[in-house]
Amino acid sequence: LLLKQVDERLGLTHAAALAFGDERRSASVQHSVRDLLAQRIYGLCLGWSDVCGHNVLRHDLVMQTAVGSAQPLASAPTLSRLETAATPKHAAALHEVLLQQFIASHAKAPKELVLDVDATHVPLHGEQERGHFHAYYDNYCYLPLYVFAGQDMLACVLRPSDRDPASVVSALIKRLLVPLRHAWPKTKIIVRADSGFCRPRVLQRLERWGVSYIIGLQKNSRLAQQVELAELALAEQYAAKKTKQRMFGEFEYAAHTWDKPRRVIARLEHGEQGANPRFIVTDLTGSAKALYERRYCARGEAENRIKEAQLDLFGRRASCHRFQANQLRLLL
Repeated sequence: LLLKQVDERLGLTHAAALAFGDERRSASVQHSVRDLLAQRIYGLCLGWSDVCGHNVLRHDLVMQTAVGSAQPLASAPTLSRLETAATPKHAAALHEVLLQQFIASHAKAPKELVLDVDATHVPLHGEQERGHFHAYYDNYCYLPLYVFAGQDMLACVLRPSDRDPASVVSALIKRLLVPLRHAWPKTKIIVRADSGFCRPRVLQRLERWGVSYIIGLQKNSRLAQQVELAELALAEQYAAKKTKQRMFGEFEYAAHTWDKPRRVIARLEHGEQGANPRFIVTDLTGSAKALYERRYCARGEAENRIKEAQLDLFGRRASCHRFQANQLRLLL
């Protein structure tokens, strides 16, 4: 019943149903799309991970009251038909609902908005569409892409695992920018991500769109050469003091595939395990230490949001055969 009150205050399932649409034959419809979405979403919140559980849950009087029905709710086959009928248009419409809910939750425009981009894997254990083996995860899986703004999820796009981990990132950011800039034209937008998303095209497009960024940079021989002397000095300090040593610095760097040099911040560390350098590329101003520790390291919160989505709300249950049905499950 608390979920019902929250939902009524936000208007979430009503907005989702309106965006989702209903192309069913009205004479044969017993449960509205809004009731189906509310039943499925409330069930997920209450710990019912699969639609088969709704064959029992549909007769629960409290769930019927929460959804707003005096009759038994939808059966598992009815909910399955809702999921298997999902299309890319449904996913786009529900993403728009998430974004508009986020914008409406702010009484005034924020001065700054940090978009955390991250990906994870959803293991597959069947013959799902577009399922591929991924050597890093040693499993057949999907690679959903998440975008968070603080505690709020703005997007979760399901992707096959045979693509570049940075695929569709710039297209997704552009799609988010349009309504965000329309609602808050003066808000500064910053994209934060790990080294898996550092691609020349991504950096170029963010700069063209006036979006700031702070993104991890993978280690390579040229970067190692830039910090070689500093790492030798840290090793000597560690040998003398026997405590972990850290150092921050910055320099201009351009990979062969980059169109221009960019600011790179290096965080060097030497401890019992030896040297442990980290690099980030950014167009933000400020000291190297503050940008790394306060700006970049804060992206760890996005990983906690992904854990909540996957572990608490069953975001790893991609058991539908159709790819688009699993995308809908992820959104729900």
